[in-house]
Amino acid sequence: MSTPAKKQAPGLQDRWKSLGLWAKLAWGAAVVVLVLLVLVLAARWFTHLEVGKSFLTTYPGQSELPANAPVGIPAWLGWQHFLNMFFLLLIIRSGWQVRTTKRPAAHWIRNNKGLIKTKNAPTKISLDLWFHLSLDALWVLNGIVFIVVLFATGQWLRIVPTSWDVFPNAISAGLQYLSLNWPTENGWVNYNSLQLLAYFTTVFIAAPLAILTGIRMSGAWPKNARALNKFYPIELARKVHFPVMLYFVLFIIAHVTLVLATGALRNLNHMYASSDAVNWWGFGIFAVSLLVMAGAWFAARPLFLRPIASLTGKVSK
Repeated sequence: MSTPAKKQAPGLQDRWKSLGLWAKLAWGAAVVVLVLLVLVLAARWFTHLEVGKSFLTTYPGQSELPANAPVGIPAWLGWQHFLNMFFLLLIIRSGWQVRTTKRPAAHWIRNNKGLIKTKNAPTKISLDLWFHLSLDALWVLNGIVFIVVLFATGQWLRIVPTSWDVFPNAISAGLQYLSLNWPTENGWVNYNSLQLLAYFTTVFIAAPLAILTGIRMSGAWPKNARALNKFYPIELARKVHFPVMLYFVLFIIAHVTLVLATGALRNLNHMYASSDAVNWWGFGIFAVSLLVMAGAWFAARPLFLRPIASLTGKVSK
């Protein structure tokens, strides 16, 4: 007579799968808090050592800008900042809907009799995907304008590293943040090196990756180009596109947190009022922009999207 096999105790992976969403979020938040606490204690310990003090003295946290670097933030940069934030918010929202919605509320198919004609029949896509791709196009257009004006006005000198000491200075700024002895902010003149690298990564690395991977997954990509598709498979684009979206989410959270925690009125004046003064003008414009984005978030639903999408194609349930 055979002996019944002993039932194995559930492993950590099985236990994790059995947890609900809120339980997983709670555990994740606890782990993040614990890691941050350890990093804060380690940073405070290091910065109180002689070697740590010497490092912070040698590298105070920001690199010297070139002599011809502009001072201040012009009004066009404030508008670009708002439009970029506006489009990114809706792109992240619509991208998440495309990824998670199993039964779209409506579909859209392009009108092949318009200005843009193709030999092949247009592909039917979900209304969420149409909205996502339309926002992508507007975001890319805004980005092109931003890059052109950025280099035409010399503002690129403020977000592009021009010396190698930017890296140890970025480490210094990071240590100062972690030790809770935050570096002095003077974004009107010069960002600290950690900010500079974050802005450079966002503008010149993350944004191009989002565009290149998005194009690869879109219907505009040539399906019959075998050599090109083999060199750049769609699976690779999908693996990169989602982490890039997560990077933008984390960047936005960190960016907004630091703006509000390091002199909110002055920082908001920099970006929304093109002024280095400390008053409520920038905050007022920022508050209005939040209302506009909240309204757009509410309006980004099939009831309001169907009439707009029908202007360029046929919408069906």
